[in-house]
Amino acid sequence: MALLDDVAVLARAAAASIDDVGVAAARAGVKAAGVVVDDTAVTPQYVHGLAAERELPIIWRIALGSLRNKLLVILPAILLLSQFLPFLLTPILMIGGAYLCYEGAEKVWHKIRGHGGHHGAEEGALPDEDTVVAGAVRTDFILSAEIMVISLNEVAAEAFLSRMVILIVVAIAITVLVYGVVGLIVKMDDAGLRLSTSPRKAVAGLGRGLVKGMPKLLTFLTVVGTAAMLWVGGHILLVGMHDLGFHPLYDVVHHAEEAAHAAAGSLGGLVGWLVNTLASAVLGLVVGAVVAVVMALTVHRHKKHGADADAVGSH
Repeated sequence: MALLDDVAVLARAAAASIDDVGVAAARAGVKAAGVVVDDTAVTPQYVHGLAAERELPIIWRIALGSLRNKLLVILPAILLLSQFLPFLLTPILMIGGAYLCYEGAEKVWHKIRGHGGHHGAEEGALPDEDTVVAGAVRTDFILSAEIMVISLNEVAAEAFLSRMVILIVVAIAITVLVYGVVGLIVKMDDAGLRLSTSPRKAVAGLGRGLVKGMPKLLTFLTVVGTAAMLWVGGHILLVGMHDLGFHPLYDVVHHAEEAAHAAAGSLGGLVGWLVNTLASAVLGLVVGAVVAVVMALTVHRHKKHGADADAVGSH
């Protein structure tokens, strides 16, 4: 009876700990919700144009890559850094933010230039799956790092082991949420095709609407995903500069946000958020353009010269 009583006490303690972990994980996940939305918006663009039967397998591969990013790289790194070198977290995150800005600015530039030449010659060809997955996982790494660091900040006061367990729960839950929603989005047109064959007119009409609407939705999500890269990357840089002691840009945006909040009355929260988001996106576009120019003059030029040299050598 004494042994059973001890077991009962341990069980109650374990249940309380699990409950605490669940509450803390939920709190951390909610705090990172903005980046989760961005992650969900960014991902569908990577399967746009692929064969329908390959969409879910590729999303599965990206989801596994995302989970590996979070659990095997980001989580150990941020836990160790937060424990021993917390001052390095902000600069590392800012490097990731600059990469996101670069990705977003490049997409904007390609959109402005339009498709021609090289792209036109490849029109109709399916993207290489390994390249698609690698690009998606690379971008996911930055967004995942932002999610995990935000979550870490919410549970920084917890003991090391508790922090680790909470962040593992957050990593798995958010990955399942993001890629579950992405899977539903990209397969919605297939569901529409099945519904369109229904003998019931209302159901068939809904199915046809889904089929017609999905290309537009995916195109819209591509635009949202690009904007999200610029917004999240710019916001990381804005907050990072403030944390490192450079306040002017952050102060300007913060004052503009507060002024918009005060002027908009009941819609102040939304308008203030929009001002902050727009300012972050503009900063992201400017930084991304600068990084893109630097990359074009250094890395890309070096690769081009290397490719030209190989072509001459082959002749």
